[in-house]
Parts: sequence; C-alpha cells; structure tokens
Amino acid sequence: MKKEFKEALEDSPIIAAIKDDDGLKKCLSSDSRIIFILYGDICNIADIVNTVKSSGKLAMVHIDLIGGLSSKDIVVDFIKKYTKADGIISTKPALIKHARELGFPTILRLFMLDSMAYENITCQIKAAKPDFIEVLPALMPKAIAKVCRISSVPVITGGLVSDKEDVMALLNAGVVSISSTNEQVWFL
Repeated sequence: MKKEFKEALEDSPIIAAIKDDDGLKKCLSSDSRIIFILYGDICNIADIVNTVKSSGKLAMVHIDLIGGLSSKDIVVDFIKKYTKADGIISTKPALIKHARELGFPTILRLFMLDSMAYENITCQIKAAKPDFIEVLPALMPKAIAKVCRISSVPVITGGLVSDKEDVMALLNAGVVSISSTNEQVWFL
C-alpha cells in the first residue's frame, strides 16, 4: 500500500482535502488520486471512506478530526477494522507509531508556528517514524524548503494554498505534494 500511495503522490501532486459532504461530492471528479478526509464521525466515517474508495481514490483519514473517537490507540484499531481506509493522518506521534505497526501508511501533521516548532520537527519524526509529514501552513516556501532539507521523510504541505503560483513555489521548495480544501486548487 505504501508503494501505491507514493505512486499516487507522484502522479497527482494535489491532494483534495475534504471537510464536508459537498467537498466529498466535488473531489470525486478531481484528478486527485488521494483524498484527505478531514471530517466525519464514528457513525459515518466508513461510508465516507467507501464513497472515496468506490471512485478509485485512496482514502487517508485524519483521525484527530473524526467525532466520537478518542485519542488513544484504539482509534487506529477502529479505523483499521471498520473502514477500508488506506492510511491515517494525525498530529499525535503515538497514534502514528501504532498505525505503522498495523501497516497503515501514515502522515504526521505538524504546525510550524514559530522557530520552536521548526526545531522540534526532527524530534517528532524520530519519535513517530511516519511515512510522510504534512507541514501547515504552506505559504512559507523558504521555511518549507528548510523543512524539506532536514526531514528524513517526504514532505507534504497544505493550508492557505490558493493558486498555481503557490503550488509551483511549494513544489520548487521540495515538497512531494500539496493538500488543499480549496476546490479551485484541486482542478489546476
């Protein structure tokens, strides 16, 4: 699965990130091969994942944002057992580590708000051992380029991307992909 995920990133550097049912419907016609699911709850997450999967796309669930689920290892077990998700996203290194143990592709989401957060990136990567990191916000190409240089894993970025110029600057900075909830970016 990790190989399929990496190939999908190479084929389609824009990841559609969805935050509601309207976004779910629209992302299905995009060229994005990977969909980040940023909404749902314990009752509907399996259906959301099934909708994404039935369109031939990979479904990555941001488990921190799914209502009714805890922030303990059991949430990863639940997603693995009760959905057909292809992998998980989380800001919690312990959940990333557990998901890797279960064979899930993993994305550790990091917020680079200041120099302390930047300096902590390598520590978090070492602790969680994710397959990828996602750094937010994206609109700091110089800082993102520095993260790409220090990261031992491929970097995805997202947040506030609004046009092709943003996308190109980030790809030139060294990221492998850009996630966006902006539907216009999905269709660039």
